Order: sequence, then C-alpha cells, then structure tokens
Amino acid sequence: MAVKNAMTSDFLHSAYGGESMAHMRYLIWADMAKKEGFPNIAKLFEAISYAERVHASNHFNVIDGATADATVPAGGVFGTGKTVDNLQGAINGELHEVEQMYPVYLNTAEFQKETGAQRSFHFALEAEKMHVELFRQAQEAAKQGKDIELIAVYVCPVCGHTIIDNAPDNCPVCGAKKEMYHKF
Repeated sequence: MAVKNAMTSDFLHSAYGGESMAHMRYLIWADMAKKEGFPNIAKLFEAISYAERVHASNHFNVIDGATADATVPAGGVFGTGKTVDNLQGAINGELHEVEQMYPVYLNTAEFQKETGAQRSFHFALEAEKMHVELFRQAQEAAKQGKDIELIAVYVCPVCGHTIIDNAPDNCPVCGAKKEMYHKF
C-alpha cells in the first residue's frame, strides 16, 4: 500500500532518515561507552540502536512507492563526546521526536487517513518515550562515574518497544509475544 498523500510521504521519508541516523549514531556511541568503561550503557545504546532500525524499517516499508530521490531533512546530533554528553544528545533527540516530531507526523497521517503511516508513527512515538527514560537513567549513573545496572535489554522487533531486565508477556505497544523480543 503506497502512501497517497505527499505530506505524509515527506514525513515518512524524514522519519526514516532520522531513525537511520540515530541507529548509526547510537552504535558509535556504544563503542565510546565501552572504551570509557560503561559496558551496560554500551548495551543500552546497542539495543536502542536496534529499536531505531526497527522504526526506520517500518517507515521504509510504509513508503512502498516507486524508487525515487527524496530530500530527507532529518535532524540529528553529530559528533562524539564523553558518554555523559552523548547520552544528553540522545535524550535531546528522543525528546524532539516525542514532543514535536511524531505527534505532528501522527496527527497528519490520521488526518490524511494513511493507516500504515499512523501505525508506524504510533509505534515509534511510544518506543521513543521509553528511550528517553532509559537514557536519563543511564546518564544519571554516568554522571556519578557508574554504569547503569541492568541484566539485559529487550527490544520488540515489531515496534521497537524497549525495556530492561525482563520482556513482558505481550508488547504493550503492538501486542507481540515475549518470545519475539530481541535480547541484548
């Protein structure tokens, strides 16, 4: 089902670009966290990187149109710093998505009756809310020179829902079964 409305299509392209950049940025920041002695923060970055890839894939699959060039005006933090600073960059990016980007994109998709885009934007928005909280917890630990305490990070491969230590029986966002969650 190809997207019919240009504005929703533009928003999907932009979201795809932003999520793709976040995916790579978090992998780079994971390597830096490892080097600084924060293996669990690195694990968190790797897991959320996977969630961002899920979002990018969902957006890409909804676009499902003819192959064409598209300008992708996604915002993103560039550069590297200490893990505490990288976590702040992650928090800022996720907050932008939660407070500004995805609510507008979702509203537009609903108005234009683009059900595939609605689903994709909703999944991303709900997962990004968790990412903000997890990055905040990690940053609080890193500010004290400590690693975040966790056993594992679980990510739903359908919607990107992310949770630490134990996957739920069913994803609270999309309903996927516990067995589907990807463990980091």
